[in-house]
Amino acid sequence: MPENKLLRTPLKAVDPRRWAALAVVLIASFMDAVDVTVVHIALPDIQAETGASTAQVQWITGGYALAFALGLITGGRLGDLFGRKKVFLLGVAGFTLTSLVCGLAGSPELLLAGRIAQGAMAALMVPQVLSIIHVTFPERERGKVFGIYGSVMALGTLAGPLVGALLIEGDLFGLGWRTVFLANLPLGIAGLIAGALLIGESKAARAARLDLVGVVLATAGLLALVLPLTQGRELGWPAWTYGPMAASVPVLGAFVAWERHLARRGGSPLVVLSLFWRRSFAGGQGVQLLFGLASGVFFLAWTLYLQLGLGFSPLRAGLSGMPLSVAMMAGAGLSMQVLVPRFGRVVLQAGGLLAAAGMVLFVCLAGHYGSGIALWQTIVPLIPMGLGMGLIIAPLTDVILSEVPHEHVGSASGLTNTTLQLGQAVGVALSSVVFFDRLGPGSPAAQAQQMPHAFAGSLGYVAAAFTAAFAVLFALPRTAGTKAPAAATAAPEREQEARPVPVG
Repeated sequence: MPENKLLRTPLKAVDPRRWAALAVVLIASFMDAVDVTVVHIALPDIQAETGASTAQVQWITGGYALAFALGLITGGRLGDLFGRKKVFLLGVAGFTLTSLVCGLAGSPELLLAGRIAQGAMAALMVPQVLSIIHVTFPERERGKVFGIYGSVMALGTLAGPLVGALLIEGDLFGLGWRTVFLANLPLGIAGLIAGALLIGESKAARAARLDLVGVVLATAGLLALVLPLTQGRELGWPAWTYGPMAASVPVLGAFVAWERHLARRGGSPLVVLSLFWRRSFAGGQGVQLLFGLASGVFFLAWTLYLQLGLGFSPLRAGLSGMPLSVAMMAGAGLSMQVLVPRFGRVVLQAGGLLAAAGMVLFVCLAGHYGSGIALWQTIVPLIPMGLGMGLIIAPLTDVILSEVPHEHVGSASGLTNTTLQLGQAVGVALSSVVFFDRLGPGSPAAQAQQMPHAFAGSLGYVAAAFTAAFAVLFALPRTAGTKAPAAATAAPEREQEARPVPVG
């Protein structure tokens, strides 16, 4: 059998189980996407039954996101070093076990601990999904695969509130809110068994030690930034919140300096900084940050606007978001299968402008009709927004990873997810200024009357973020995502020569 001299691994045929393996990793992605939002619907019931304080309720949601964001880069690197299948299965097993802990928790303290641990397990599981896809599928199939991935993520994110409302109102076996966590058990067990049978093992060509100094510096720097952003608004932005945010700059600067030093010594840095010299990677990270920022502002304000401002029930609010999910899936499939292979970067830029136009339309409708806005009028602006987001999110993942060497794909995947999470944290923090401050002091009833005005005001910032993403996308190569020349695709079997072979 011929040998790949670059990676010193033998050639192999395309894995015939790759589509079944894809279904397994997509189920894991769906579980995580749903779990991020499903708990929001359950919070009133959780607080009533467990007696959780307001701060504990906030951390039940924020603790998961914080642990998830802090662990993504490390989780991706662990997959590169010790095997992506192995780390993925460890993450699925841990996610399933911590879901059981959350579902059986008898106190808010135990539930909070379970949620933080659940976020840490998701940080092991999620980065391996993109890595496994990247090394399992040949280049000619990745466009279709990333289109499917984007659609599943869109469905999971927006189906969370609807799934939560259905589970709570169904009150299966009298378990109430606990079912939003226990529903992960059958999916997790099935994914664990199927993953062990169907996913092939792969890892970086050269084994190396984990960059522990980089892990400590990155975790400390991101914690100092994300923790105040997560808690600042609820605590009234006390003076102590500004100190950690300021300290995060030199700590993250020290992290960058250490990573450069380690790379010069021939070590294995946590983040391969040379990746940022690639236009597709650096520009894609900027778009990810803006995409997360827009999402953080919009979805928090939109959920409160529907339920408190317009009086929608949780179930009606969840159903009203389904057109957005469908539009995102349609946009993702259309961009990956038809538009991006032919037109490249301009499709993603069109998506940014389309999403911004949807927000401008929502501003006009919400400002004009106030609390008397009809259900269909709240749905119409979501369609161009969803289409635009779908045009961006599905091909963007493929573009970001397109020039990343396979031995670094786990690290790149973790960093890409971290960028999105940090953008969302910043977006939630900005909501205190662009949304909550507009509500003003007073009773919940008085604030509800101001909700349409506050929501319309916040949408201008969401539109600005999407417009900025349009501008940043000029950093990508014009032909990003387009099909390779015929000469490069004439012998598809050669695609395997640049990919590491499963080791197990």
